[in-house]
Amino acid sequence: MTTFARPILQTVLFLFACAFSLAALAQPWPSRPVKFVLSLGPGSGADIGARLYADRLTRLWGQPVVVENRPGGDGVIAINAVIQAKDDHTLLWGPTANFVGHPYSLDKMSYDPKELVPVARVSGTVVTLAVPASMNLGSLKELLETARQKKGWLNWTTAVTMTDIILEGFLRSQGIEAAHIRYKQPAEAVNDLIGERIQLYSSAYAIVRPQAQPGGKVKLLAVQARNRVPGLDLPTVSELGFPGLDFEGLVGIIAARSSNLPKAASERIGADIKAVSKEPAIAERLAATAQLNTPGDAAEFAASIDEQGKQLAESAKRLGLKPKQ
Repeated sequence: MTTFARPILQTVLFLFACAFSLAALAQPWPSRPVKFVLSLGPGSGADIGARLYADRLTRLWGQPVVVENRPGGDGVIAINAVIQAKDDHTLLWGPTANFVGHPYSLDKMSYDPKELVPVARVSGTVVTLAVPASMNLGSLKELLETARQKKGWLNWTTAVTMTDIILEGFLRSQGIEAAHIRYKQPAEAVNDLIGERIQLYSSAYAIVRPQAQPGGKVKLLAVQARNRVPGLDLPTVSELGFPGLDFEGLVGIIAARSSNLPKAASERIGADIKAVSKEPAIAERLAATAQLNTPGDAAEFAASIDEQGKQLAESAKRLGLKPKQ
């Protein structure tokens, strides 16, 4: 090769490489399979919802969308899996209540909270207040009055850290002395509720629903959502005069900041979640698993998470708790 030809060839190769890189950058998202990493196990309401959407999004995106369950560690295992992947096709799907509560519950954070970037709100988990049917309590007010009269009588539990803090803060504001009983498995708590070893359980409706049917062993007193839940004849805690117990269980899609998910991709995900949510079958299946159909884009999801965080901070303040991080 002549001395003259060599620089020309190098220039051509350089331009080809640049063109290839630009083409790769311009490649539409998704360009390969997408993975939703779920912080809950198979069969949970969020898992069923994730698989419903994965099926529809596979058709919309022309790429496989798979769900990988990584439960445990109050969501930390799934969160770290997504962050460490450093992949804009690997996204977190699940409830926000765990990572919103982590600054208060974890002595040491194994991840940077700033890594979690809201992409799309998908649904809301219906959370209820349940008591043993055998106690024959007529209302939440009656339960609270009984607990005030019988100091140390009330044992309670919830399903996630955030509701732990909200319920404990509320009970303290009501002047009630009560014991928080912790469980690893929700089913254990339901069995103890039926046996009156605990007297109050704040959990996803799906957990207690089998025992909360007419004539069942569990009685529901209220929903903790701000608005009444269609198909569930229960008052809200605000209607009963206890707005401090409000809790909106958010489920959505989160990206790792270090994955550099393109803004256009985030916008597409949010738009497609809204589009899929309009299918009647989706709303029906979500309702069957005690979830509300509440889709939202990144900004709407971020605002909901921020509101959730403020509520938690208020409850923590009542308890004299400060973030550990």
